[in-house]
Amino acid sequence: MKFSLKLFTFLVLAASLTFASCGREEDETEVIVPGENLTIKGSITSNTTWAAKNKYLLEGFVYVEAGATLTIEPGTIIKGDKSTKATLIIKPGAKIIAEGTSAKPIVFTSNQAKGSRNYGDWGGLVILGKATVNKTPATIEGENISTFGGSDDNDNSGILKYVRIEFGGIAFETDKEINGLTLGGVGKGTTIEYVQVSNNGDDGFEWFGGTVNAKHLISFKNLDDDFDTDWGYSGNVQYGLAYRDPKVADQCSCSNSNGFESDNDSSGSDAKPQTSCKFANISVIIAEGTPDAKYNSAFRLRRNTALSIYNSLAIGAFHKGGLQLEEAAAQANFVNDKSDFRGLILGGMTKGIVSGDEAKLNEASRKNNFAADIATLGLNANYKAATGKPGLLPVSGSTLLTAGVTLPTGFEANTVVGAFGTTDWTDSWTNWDPQNTDY
Repeated sequence: MKFSLKLFTFLVLAASLTFASCGREEDETEVIVPGENLTIKGSITSNTTWAAKNKYLLEGFVYVEAGATLTIEPGTIIKGDKSTKATLIIKPGAKIIAEGTSAKPIVFTSNQAKGSRNYGDWGGLVILGKATVNKTPATIEGENISTFGGSDDNDNSGILKYVRIEFGGIAFETDKEINGLTLGGVGKGTTIEYVQVSNNGDDGFEWFGGTVNAKHLISFKNLDDDFDTDWGYSGNVQYGLAYRDPKVADQCSCSNSNGFESDNDSSGSDAKPQTSCKFANISVIIAEGTPDAKYNSAFRLRRNTALSIYNSLAIGAFHKGGLQLEEAAAQANFVNDKSDFRGLILGGMTKGIVSGDEAKLNEASRKNNFAADIATLGLNANYKAATGKPGLLPVSGSTLLTAGVTLPTGFEANTVVGAFGTTDWTDSWTNWDPQNTDY
């Protein structure tokens, strides 16, 4: 009896210790085991996963080669080295699966200390695919090596979702910087949604050909243009915010700052496919303050582009004005119905229409307003806040909620003018002060 009691006590104690040990092991895996600081350089040639527990530093041109997939876990932080002009390049035939969540976005950012980050602290993110482009050979500006484009308009370069890209845009050559997100020949099999590019030293987003669609994009206080399209891009983009710092504009003698800039190619040729992308539900806002002299137009469309814009808002003192159909070929594309502009509301600028067929642009069925009284639009009181998160949602009863036209096939149906109706799709995953964030 005495022996049995001891045995029973031993078994109970052993079971208790085993259970406690299991519990501690789980806790140690989640809390105690630290991540690593990893430096990434050169080429990624096989399937690779970057884990959220680690911190990653890119050095130089980092390539994901054809046949390889780079998977990035939600919440992962990736920094770019300044001295080596770090840039992540996804080559044609490779994939990036960067699918963050609203609670755990993936962040590409500067390696500089909080408070000392700046435009052009590293390169940016470049995704290249096999969809059609109207230029041969097509190479990345600055890098001048990697080619892209092909004949597969359904090409899939992966997923970019709930991702922030901050303080990129370093110059590789004089006046040749990388955009925050560069999309070259990217096909419509690729997912691009919920992406914020902030404080970039060149454009926020630039499409060089390709067919990829995109939704919920934010270009925040970038230097050059917000949405730039070239070389035959033909996708649809819906819900986009371009938010400008009035004190920050491109000072290059060969350029200036616009909400949109669009070309068919640099010479305005008839190269096919023609740039014929469509944008809907876009807001272009200059924050409070006097805009720098290098601010040009909200929509600068030139060089034979046939880009179309629907149900979009532009507010701010752009020095040339709102809609600028620059050069005869871009103007003819509108007259000949190759491009379209409907449901536009523009205000706060000297000229709503800088150039273009004013009679046709002002046809009643188009529901355009090129000289809007800003006070009557029902904008949020903080819509042009100089710091922090701007007021994004129109007030109840705002004319912006119902003033739009019926959108073409391929877009989510609504009659809202601008990027926001009654839902704040920026909630949780965005950052309106990346300069002062601890990473």
